[in-house]
Amino acid sequence: MTAGAWTSIGRRRANGRVIVCGNEKGGSGKTTTAMHIAIALIDSGHSVATVDLDERQLSLTRYVENRRRWAQSKGIALPVPHHFHVPPAARETAAVVNSLLVRELKEGIASIRASHDFVVIDTPGANTFLSRLAHGMADTLISPMNDSFVDFDVLAKVDPLSQEILGYSQYASVVLDARRSRLHSENANLDWVVVRNRMFPLASRNERKIDNSLRQLSTDLGFRVADGISERVAFREFFTIGVTALDDFENQVLGTAPTMSHLMARQEIRGLLKALHFPLDESNQRKADARRRHTASVSRPIALPDIFAK
Repeated sequence: MTAGAWTSIGRRRANGRVIVCGNEKGGSGKTTTAMHIAIALIDSGHSVATVDLDERQLSLTRYVENRRRWAQSKGIALPVPHHFHVPPAARETAAVVNSLLVRELKEGIASIRASHDFVVIDTPGANTFLSRLAHGMADTLISPMNDSFVDFDVLAKVDPLSQEILGYSQYASVVLDARRSRLHSENANLDWVVVRNRMFPLASRNERKIDNSLRQLSTDLGFRVADGISERVAFREFFTIGVTALDDFENQVLGTAPTMSHLMARQEIRGLLKALHFPLDESNQRKADARRRHTASVSRPIALPDIFAK
């Protein structure tokens, strides 16, 4: 039986929670958010897999590789998720949308999901087949957006004078379709969180307008709003050496003395994680323990289609 399939008594075997970082606009902070969430969950004692579906940029893959390389060069121990990605060579294959490919991709992610407590998926900043597939499998969807109406336009069109919502944009329609599909096929809810990134310390009139529009739209579309990360040099520095705001701020880890920017970055990440409300309670931990026991008893490698690489 494939991972995540229905058993003979009609109950679905316990699977890890799928967290998707998605937004059709690039540069919104999806990769940074995905990496920090993955490390936070590992630090909480959970088994975590990350999947990079952006076969053009592979930013999350480079982040993980930078982390491994930095840890080895410095002789330090840094927790690393079990990582998978779509190699660039698979790009043409991924464009061939047919029932066989859909089944293989779903079974591949389900196989990863069945052996981990959490699966964190980073998606491309475009409306691609792989991105739509991931959205359809998400338990939690995190959509980072820069705090501007340029990014808000991905969700909805706004009247420039009255600030009235004129209609939903294509990405919002994609998410709503994914939510309806999950509810119909698995009777499962999709928890959607829109994360405001690159906010300024002092609220401007433009930010207040965005806040009002987001609050109005959140009621219509059923998403939660959370504050994310600011435009800090620390986050750009983290990527190049693969560290996160949750790692120890020692000279050997950071490669330099910690600054106030590092400390504020950590505070922002902790605030975001608290706002996401991941199920990390005792009940979830029992399910995770049962999943690990099952995986160990089966002792079967993760079955992946050719489109995935480890």
